[in-house]
Amino acid sequence: MTSSNAFEQAFGFARQDVTLGNWREKPFNRWAFQNVGEMVRSTRIPALEGKVESAPVDLAGLLTEIVDINGRNESVAGFLERSSTDALAVMKKGRFVGDWFAPEMRPEARHIIFSISKSLTAVLAGSLEGEGKLDPNAPVTDYVPEATGSVYAKATVRHVLDMTVSLDFEEAYLDPESAFARYRRATMWNPGGGSETLREFLVSLQPLDEPHGQTFRYRSPNSDLLGIIVERASGQRYAELMADKLWQPLGAVRDAFVSVDAEGSARAAGGVSVAVRDLARVGEMMRQGGVAEGGRIVPQAWVEDTIHGGDAVAWQRGTMTNLFAHGRYRNKWYQSANAAQAYCGIGIHGQWLYIDPKAEVVISKMSSQALPVDDPLDLDNVAFFEAICARV
Repeated sequence: MTSSNAFEQAFGFARQDVTLGNWREKPFNRWAFQNVGEMVRSTRIPALEGKVESAPVDLAGLLTEIVDINGRNESVAGFLERSSTDALAVMKKGRFVGDWFAPEMRPEARHIIFSISKSLTAVLAGSLEGEGKLDPNAPVTDYVPEATGSVYAKATVRHVLDMTVSLDFEEAYLDPESAFARYRRATMWNPGGGSETLREFLVSLQPLDEPHGQTFRYRSPNSDLLGIIVERASGQRYAELMADKLWQPLGAVRDAFVSVDAEGSARAAGGVSVAVRDLARVGEMMRQGGVAEGGRIVPQAWVEDTIHGGDAVAWQRGTMTNLFAHGRYRNKWYQSANAAQAYCGIGIHGQWLYIDPKAEVVISKMSSQALPVDDPLDLDNVAFFEAICARV
């Protein structure tokens, strides 16, 4: 059997069928989400050399357990299939207690985490804040002077971190004629990119007729701008900063990658690819108050602010109360306000990093859902995580 035939047998299509125009669509996304570097220019974020990953822990009997998913009785295995899961890792009290991989995904593979990249980028900001190199209350223009004349001219870094920038922009994922499509061309994620850099796109954006700080508006460009801010504050490129401040002290076993635009600016809002267990290690670091294998990564006060702070009124004025009715958003992490006070990072197409501090459980889940945003399935995912946390 040729390697081409093996590929087609595994995925149901030929490699040459996957293009820059369709890599986020079914069925091509199941392969592309594990191989973003073949679609978009990417930069390596090195892990420490010499680390070896332990063998996966079989979920075993848990797969056949029946759980209540918002009133629907379903097996764990059934839900993993229904939600197009590619990989799952579960930690309890700092130890891996279960792993699951779809037939098409290897345990060592890296998978794009989309907007959980935002949460990782915010960790870099928290680290720099702890070192006195970044002031969250400073104007954006202190770090990015060329943002003068844009929506960010009167915004602070705090507005950027908490998604309360009054930005005239819509996350229109499926509209090829929208400003969002122009944004993706600037990131080199769509055909026709390269004539405008990500930085040039960001500093062209304009405000709505409302002051900053009043309404939670989920707008990805804010997080790409944060990637530029942390570079300017640190004097390091994004991948180097991520390796130094997070990936290596975290004890990550596999290298990570981040996609970059034509001038090398990182897609800090959504372009990071990691192994599923290393993503769980980020959640465990947060659960431990900012400490990991290599020592303290962010101040404990920053973690406490991230999981308990935020503006509940701004959240209520936003459009995501269907997910967490009484939630908040702080430092690019979501607070569920559920009974366990769980918090999480979320990415489109079904990427999740879920931390339940009461159960002492961390769950990382990577998926290739057909739709970028699927509100009913998001609610089902949360119910699934709650059920898993109650059983491990």
